[in-house]
Amino acid sequence: MPATSPEYVKTSTAAAITLGFQPGSFHRDARLTGLNLLLTYNEPCAGRCAYCGLSGNRLPDAEPTFIRVDWPVYALDAILKEVRRDSRGLERVCIGMPTHRRSWDDLLKVVNRWHRESDLLISALLTPTACRGRDFFELRAAGADMVGIAIDCATPELFERYRGRGVKGPHRWEEYWEGVSRAVTVFGRGRVGIHLIVGLGETEAEMIQTIQRAQDMGVRTHLFSFFPETGTILARRRQPPMGQYRRVQLARYIINEGLGRAEDMTFNDAGQVMDFGMDITPLVKAGEAFRTSGCPGKDGRTVACNRPYGNERPSQAIRNFPFAPEPGDIRAVERQLRQGLKGAVAHAG
Repeated sequence: MPATSPEYVKTSTAAAITLGFQPGSFHRDARLTGLNLLLTYNEPCAGRCAYCGLSGNRLPDAEPTFIRVDWPVYALDAILKEVRRDSRGLERVCIGMPTHRRSWDDLLKVVNRWHRESDLLISALLTPTACRGRDFFELRAAGADMVGIAIDCATPELFERYRGRGVKGPHRWEEYWEGVSRAVTVFGRGRVGIHLIVGLGETEAEMIQTIQRAQDMGVRTHLFSFFPETGTILARRRQPPMGQYRRVQLARYIINEGLGRAEDMTFNDAGQVMDFGMDITPLVKAGEAFRTSGCPGKDGRTVACNRPYGNERPSQAIRNFPFAPEPGDIRAVERQLRQGLKGAVAHAG
């Protein structure tokens, strides 16, 4: 019998280690608090996204990866049994769907099982292309309390180039934002998040304006740094400079926490942030802005989906801190915020 969903799912390598299915440990004793699962099928994802290791147009001999790591397949029964035996500090499960004709129906089945058999909070990572004509109220009734949608690209032009017609893919910018709006209608403001990837060719200004657009809809942004996946069209593309990523991280935090708006910020001719519109010194010192952004845990505030080392190898500088940054980390962040700027950033501490 093929190992496909809904009986089987993929897990991130971090989840497999946390559950004891694979040996391993986390650099700097990071701890996973959000379990990431992905529906799995024999056919490749119908999406052809230029940067995704699960893409239908990746090289045929390339090992499929997703968000930098391998995703081994396990029986859903085995995962649920292990979580019930020992939750290991996990607070939330996020169940993602590839673009596949069966993925909506299978998502409902997996979400419903988790709701009935576990006390973990449940997020569903939706692909609007695979949800055409579907009623999001079904997903809420099945037990999901939050929804994520991976828009990824900050502009319609980049979306079209890397996810749409530019790669002969099925995804459309307008349909994704309509999916976000539908999700807010069903789940409510503050219960929906979008994924955005820094480093696909956008300026800092363009990314920050898209974050503000989502915020105005009642939607938080979960920020990722581009990482080149082997066998994809963008396999040779470099990660965004650390300075670019840090400035966008800080702007996201300011916007999502309601401390300021994109229009309060000043940008240079290259679209880089020169002034955040406020004194950022206390925010940088606190370090919270540079931690992983994602769905919250049981206290409703602390991020559960902390994805340790999902944006970089452990040997590289940490881009999304899965734990509170230490004093040495903060000193590095202070330097990084100024890197690559054409001019001097204001209010940088």
